Amino acid sequence: MKLVTYCPTKRSPSAIGVIAADGSIIDLATAAKKSRTKLSFDAHDMLSLISAGRSGLTLVKAATARCTTGHYDAAKVTLLAPIPRPRKNVFCVGWNYLEHFNEGAKARPHVQEMPLHPAFFSKAPTTVNAPYGAVPLHAAVTEKLDWEVELGVVIGKGGRNITEAAAMKHIYGYMTVNDVSAREVQRQHGQQWFKGKSLDGHCPMGPWLTTADAVKTPQNLRITCKVNGVVKQDSNTSFMYFKIPRIIAELSAGLSLEPGDIILTGTPAGVGHARNPPEFMHAGDLLETEVEGLGVLRNRIAKQ
Repeated sequence: MKLVTYCPTKRSPSAIGVIAADGSIIDLATAAKKSRTKLSFDAHDMLSLISAGRSGLTLVKAATARCTTGHYDAAKVTLLAPIPRPRKNVFCVGWNYLEHFNEGAKARPHVQEMPLHPAFFSKAPTTVNAPYGAVPLHAAVTEKLDWEVELGVVIGKGGRNITEAAAMKHIYGYMTVNDVSAREVQRQHGQQWFKGKSLDGHCPMGPWLTTADAVKTPQNLRITCKVNGVVKQDSNTSFMYFKIPRIIAELSAGLSLEPGDIILTGTPAGVGHARNPPEFMHAGDLLETEVEGLGVLRNRIAKQ
């Protein structure tokens, strides 16, 4: 199932929708009313739906079962990030593809071997951007705006000290995400990545949230990034150094994961700062991000 957060018109509030077989959007609240399905969550809030767990998804399926087509043309509505405002920071994993680790070796002479544990950092909630939203250039802050395609994992069932064996049962779904990065800012704060990763609007995601039951092989998906139509990154999630269960297990050790938490699982080789000569994005550039089966993000780089 593909779930979206969208605005039917410019003046209407956001709502949850389900992508129909023909690509149109089924409005969940409308479908529930017509089918007389009583929802146990807020039909306008994705975090509320995620917190409802499996029973919530069962109600969504019951409400939309008889909808052969949607209520809205997807091309005529505004898609927001599936989770427009996470409850807390977006969790991220650095150096999780061996080739990406190697391509950036010159920039970190103090670390030359893959770490024994995942390298975690985070992005502020204000970084979250829509799948087709403009990504701010922040020209007064950075001149080295870079791209990073990533597979995003959304937690459904919360927990602490989750084992690798149980980790996949805690996943609600998956999204396409780009961890847009301000490279010089990333390194000028004592090598702490948070600031350079957390400029407003620098985490487009979506275009929808695909539920875990619809993604049979999350660890074997093609993952690509283009800038102005030119392929910059092209890899597969099978090349992750730390696999998804390991990431969840290590992140949750002594740290509670909650429904709706977002985890970015790392980016493959091909980022701009590691190229010779280095390449960075500029105002007007088109950033296209795709994870196989999970949809394509199309974000124009804005002047501001």
